[in-house]
Amino acid sequence: MLVSWKWLSRYVDLSMDVGELEDRLSFSGLNHESTERVGDDVVIDLEVTSNRGDCLGHLGVAREIGVLYDLPVRFPEPSIESGGAAVESSLGVENRFPEACPRYTARLIRGVRVGPSPGWVVAFLEAVGIRSVNNVVDATNYVMFECGQPLHAFDYANVSGNKIVVRPAAAGETMKAIDHREYTLEETMCVIADAERASAVAGVMGGAESEVSESTRDLVIEAAVFTPLSVRRTARALKLHSPSSYRFERRVDPAGVDWASRRVCQLIVEWAGGEVAPGVIDTAPKVSPRSPVVLREGQLERILGVRIEPAEVERILLALGCVASQDGGDASVPQDASGVAYVPPSWRHDLAREADLIEEVARVHGYDKIPSDSPIPVTPSGRRPFDTSMERVRGILTASGLSEAMTPSVVTQRLDESVSPWTDLPSLRTQTSMLEGAQRLRRSLIPSLLSSRGHNSAAANLEADLFEIAHIYLPGDGDEALPTEEYCLGMVSGIDFYRLKGIVEALCERMGVTDPLTVESCERPGFAGRGAIEMKLGETRFGYLGLIDESLLKRWKISAPVVAAELSLSLLVDRARLVPQQRPISPFPSIERDLNFVLGDSVRWDALERTVRASVGSELADVTYRETYRDASKDGEGRKRVLFTVQLQSHQETLSGDRADALVDSIVEACRDRLQAELLR
Repeated sequence: MLVSWKWLSRYVDLSMDVGELEDRLSFSGLNHESTERVGDDVVIDLEVTSNRGDCLGHLGVAREIGVLYDLPVRFPEPSIESGGAAVESSLGVENRFPEACPRYTARLIRGVRVGPSPGWVVAFLEAVGIRSVNNVVDATNYVMFECGQPLHAFDYANVSGNKIVVRPAAAGETMKAIDHREYTLEETMCVIADAERASAVAGVMGGAESEVSESTRDLVIEAAVFTPLSVRRTARALKLHSPSSYRFERRVDPAGVDWASRRVCQLIVEWAGGEVAPGVIDTAPKVSPRSPVVLREGQLERILGVRIEPAEVERILLALGCVASQDGGDASVPQDASGVAYVPPSWRHDLAREADLIEEVARVHGYDKIPSDSPIPVTPSGRRPFDTSMERVRGILTASGLSEAMTPSVVTQRLDESVSPWTDLPSLRTQTSMLEGAQRLRRSLIPSLLSSRGHNSAAANLEADLFEIAHIYLPGDGDEALPTEEYCLGMVSGIDFYRLKGIVEALCERMGVTDPLTVESCERPGFAGRGAIEMKLGETRFGYLGLIDESLLKRWKISAPVVAAELSLSLLVDRARLVPQQRPISPFPSIERDLNFVLGDSVRWDALERTVRASVGSELADVTYRETYRDASKDGEGRKRVLFTVQLQSHQETLSGDRADALVDSIVEACRDRLQAELLR
């Protein structure tokens, strides 16, 4: 923000020297970039942070100086004399896009004479880098650099149908801007149009068809509020940035729109003549009041570490434009708040919390006045169990050779529909694209990780074994069901299926999960046919693991097979036991028995192990798999032999042979009843 010393002195007495003012402004948050002499003027370049749009005008900087030096600020009070027919009789305004334009105002000036501006105006504008055009355009630029509110003037004769329409651009609609370049617009962009065509890109730049020229006699004066996101997206998409878009992106004062409109009308009449039509067209004349913020004296001292006198605190906040009222008289203030409620001014949208007011007091009072050794009480905070769990999960996975990735939560339709193991319901969608073409909240982490592996493969990084810890968003099942946000762990790797399954098993073991991990074959979209398994902890679904379908790998140009898994981290944390539990060692001897069963080929080892453990209970010290043997001529088709060892031990007494035999019999009986297994003797 370039600030002219002579221009600034119209609003506040600058009795200090330039160097002192530069330092004070820098200490208060308006960093000094450089100072340059332009003719007989001094121009200071200030760095204005994105939350301080109120300082993108000379009046805003003057207000800051007035607070820092306790000086009065002279605010111009616009005075316009109107005459002739009312504005409504000559002009209509329709706002079809309030999401992008919450407020639009229009005034009409008849009978102007376009010509050169006064010399002092030209000097002021050139000092801040703005070329003089004519007295009408210069008036709009002057007011913008005065108060920070962009304005625009249309040639009324070129407004077709005598109507202004605020609307979204039509698909493929084109417009020639005042830089005499033609731009192709998109449906998400907001335009200011007349009855036939777009006349301006809202908040960015006006159109050449309705720009002011020497033949212009009647003017439509626009003063509006455009939402920052809409202006920012439009300016970036068109690669068309302007002083107006710069200010709208950082927000303008909604209550200052009418002041700026009256001010520019006053200056145009003074410099170009003409008469202002009575009245104003305003699509949203009522400005919502700001909510009060309570500032507690004790909280201010606790955070800053020094005590600032209440009178000084009040002076600073009132000078900044806040309005104070005792908390007891405002129903919107918490009843237990022992402080003063301040209503922030309309131009300070960044003041919304108590911490914001404390920061304002600190920067104006002076950070240099706060001793570096001031004691600030700090309350120690402990880590959440979830944070501890995630640290261990990351350690286990990185030790297994996987690298952590971070991918966007909003994905394209192509990514979303490729792999979705958790649900077949359609994904949640955003109203506007957060990224190019991305409107869907992801239902799985696997597609984004596969895309990342594909990009790595294209860059000749073939060993991109990745994992990600993040949220997925699952739609509700039913009209009244709410969607759920789940913390999940996604993994993609080029290693063997069983190695990735081993990583999952090691993860459960290192996390202290005691529930048995069971698996069942399943078919899920994106996985190879019968190449996926559903994993459970006990009876609760834990996640999915499987081979990715070759057609998806070809889509991302991945040549080698890929195995992927996705686990529920909320379930893992719930079942985790991060503190190892003591397991007493029995002082009595153990007995080992080898058992050889003939059973169906479809029976998995984990099912056999669960059956053995359930049939014995606490007297089973261990069960160890030995080998599997198949011989159709001896046992029949679809049958196999599984040899394993059981270790029996009691913590109360030495097991007798009869007791050991009884336990083995219970194992044999349970396996026969549940798994149709026969013991080979």
